[in-house]
Parts: sequence; C-alpha cells; structure tokens
Amino acid sequence: IPDECRRLLEGEIRLFEEEYAAHFLEGETKPRSIGSPYLLHNTGTNRGVLLIHGLMAAPEEVRPWAEFLHGRGYTVYAPRLAGHGTSATDLAQRTCRDWRESVERGHTLLKACCDRIVAAGFSTGAGLALDLALRKQTEFAGVIAVSAPLKFKSVSASFAETVDRWNALMRLLGADRLRREFVPNSPDNPEINYRRCPVRGIVQVKGLMRGVSIGLPGLSLPALMIQAGNDPKVAGRSGRRLYARLGSPEKAYREVDFHRHGIVRGEIASVVFTEVEAFLNRLSWS
Repeated sequence: IPDECRRLLEGEIRLFEEEYAAHFLEGETKPRSIGSPYLLHNTGTNRGVLLIHGLMAAPEEVRPWAEFLHGRGYTVYAPRLAGHGTSATDLAQRTCRDWRESVERGHTLLKACCDRIVAAGFSTGAGLALDLALRKQTEFAGVIAVSAPLKFKSVSASFAETVDRWNALMRLLGADRLRREFVPNSPDNPEINYRRCPVRGIVQVKGLMRGVSIGLPGLSLPALMIQAGNDPKVAGRSGRRLYARLGSPEKAYREVDFHRHGIVRGEIASVVFTEVEAFLNRLSWS
C-alpha cells in the first residue's frame, strides 16, 4: 500500500476508534470489526471502487461486495459514514454534510493508490455515490447505485420533516419527554444495523435524494442502477424514476426480483454482483 494511502487509512481507523469509544452504548453498539473502514488493496492495478454503505449500517454491510470486486482485480475502499458503526444517538447528531465529508475523505484515500475510480453504493450509500459523482464528474470512470432511496414506503418517513420540526420546538421549550427522536427499525442485518432510526437521519436522506434527483440530468458518466422489485422499504419506482432522469449516454437499469431491501448480502447478492461486473467490464476506464 502506498505510504500516503496507508497514512490516510490509519487516520480513518483512528477517528473511528475515538468515536466508537465516545459513543459506545451497551446493547446497541456493535463490535469494532463491524464499523471499522477497510481497504482491500490490489497491487498492480490502477482501478479502484469507492464502496459506500447505507443508513444505520456500517462498512461491514458491503464487505461481500467489496470482496467480490477485490477478487476481480480491483482495489476497494469502504469508508465509514459519520455516525455509523457507533450508536444511533451519534447518528442523530449527524447531517448529510458530515456523510459527504466521510465520502470525500474516502475518495482522497483511494486516489492515493488508484488513478481511475468508480463510485458505488447501496441504499443511502447509493445516493451519496451519485451525489459525489455529480459534484466531481471528471474524477470518476462511472457510478453504481443499488437500491437508491428516492422514496421511502414507511409512514414514519412521510412525516419525518414534521416530526423533526416538532422535536426542534420541544427542545427549545425544554419539553424533552415530548420529543420523538427515533423510530423503530427492522433491519435486514441486525448484526450490523441499528434497531432504531433517528428521525433526523431520514430527513437528511430525503434532502440528499432531492438534490440528486434534480442534478441527474446533468450527469454524463456511465451509470448503473439496480433495484429490488419488491423492496419493502424503498418504493420500486425509485430506481426507475432516477434512471429516467439520468443524463448519462451510457446507462443501464436492472430490476432484481426480490422481497428485501438488502440485496448486497446473501444469495441474491450474486445476481447484483454479476450485473456490477458486467458494467465494470464495459467501462473504458480512460
């Protein structure tokens, strides 16, 4: 691993360790190995993939995907989004700006060992991959978005902004007992995900995706979008709507017949990874 890349990785791991200790909650915080960012380096290649996990998850969520790509000859870095891998109370204090900074540091790290990079992500990570690609188009060879959450299905998500404003008002009035900062989460991967979701986090994701949707007609990079047809958390039309808005001359949309949101782990992941590999093989990487 190049010295600069190693230095940046050590800094990211150190930051995680500090935040892990500061926000540890017995019964909620997962083992350190779940939340720590990681680099799977391939010597002899200049091609890398920045692989971004989803909301309430951690880098471990995308490890099967990372290992698949690494096995195909790519260097892969999975950054940790701020507020993740620690506790839901930590996440409740974070904003989309914090997540963007996490992703941008990850991009800087990967650039230290790769000349050409693809931005990829799952769920909220897919939104952040699209957001980064929109803002730095000349620095990427392509972008991959799996299960990007343009529209949530849950009732709690529909009223998230209203509840968030209520929480802010109650905070000002000192009526903490009337605040509703979290909603229950039924995770696909309970060994990784938080079991409660900050209302503010949902608001931040919705704001991120509105911006991405507005910007997509201006995206010229090759792009792949994948969505589960029977996703119980994200409306199926999310992927189709985002794909329709893509300005990319080289774009592809694949819908996977599956009944869960999490399609980058388990048996169904092989279908997703096959589509990803075919897309990467089509790229010019120049």
